[in-house]
Amino acid sequence: MDQTQLTDFATRYAAAWSSRSPDSLAAFYTEDGSLQVNAGAPAVGRSAVRATAESFMTAFPDMVVRLDSAVQSGATARFYWIWTGTNTGPGGTGKAVRMTGYEEWTFAPNGLIAQSLGHYDEAEYQRQLREGAPPTP
Repeated sequence: MDQTQLTDFATRYAAAWSSRSPDSLAAFYTEDGSLQVNAGAPAVGRSAVRATAESFMTAFPDMVVRLDSAVQSGATARFYWIWTGTNTGPGGTGKAVRMTGYEEWTFAPNGLIAQSLGHYDEAEYQRQLREGAPPTP
């Protein structure tokens, strides 16, 4: 995948996260693909990835994920993102969250994600759930 293709893929992937359609997001993964966030248990298989996406989309109904950058790194690629949303889903805190992070992707030969390792500052996320996002710079 060249840089133009990677940027296009990452842009569409961010739009899928923002779409409120977990099926749209899951379609970026192979049938047995996995998504792991920080040190959590991986969601393995497209249906598990879908369930993970749905949990975020439910907790943050106004969630928007934007592409910050996408870079090729050997056999993997990194998707750097900016995520905003308000935790107004069932049992939510009502607080706004604004986070940055990245996913490290390994692609299958068919061009879909075989493995995604997501990373963000969990302590900052928990703080924002309690206190809200800092003011926009």
